[in-house]
Amino acid sequence: MAIKEGGRAVFLDKDGTLIENVPYNVDPTLIRFTTGAVEGLRLLGDRGYRLFVVSNQPGVALGRFSEQALSRVERHISEELGERGVSLEGFYYCPHHPQGALPGYAVRCSCRKPDSGLLTQAAREHGIELTRSWMVGDILDDIEAGRRARLPGSGHCVTKSAGLRGREPILKE
Repeated sequence: MAIKEGGRAVFLDKDGTLIENVPYNVDPTLIRFTTGAVEGLRLLGDRGYRLFVVSNQPGVALGRFSEQALSRVERHISEELGERGVSLEGFYYCPHHPQGALPGYAVRCSCRKPDSGLLTQAAREHGIELTRSWMVGDILDDIEAGRRARLPGSGHCVTKSAGLRGREPILKE
């Protein structure tokens, strides 16, 4: 594996980008990586990029699942990727939703994408150079979060059919 120099990173959306989108799923047995995701992440890691998940998780605010259940999902994804030679350095999520059902979570916040709070928090906590980093996602809110964080590589949206392999040109420097 390459040395992680200069604090550059790739921020990844979870549902629909890293794993198949099963709405409000917190059952680790139902988690499946999207086509090409593991291979793409391995390639990014080999190129010296640090990997972080950044994900909106409104199911917490809506009362569909707890943060503890989400922690089990995080642990499962990290373990499965680790067994395949991929290391995630962080897992950041926004549990809020303005129309949430649970007090304390039913708020507008700066961590919910398309705002950039999750990316800037990860960058601050891990010494990431945002000007050398990328955001990969499957919807425009993901890409807008990267743009708002001033990531130069935020103009790419990965479709389900492309998987992470469909974005290999982002690795050319």
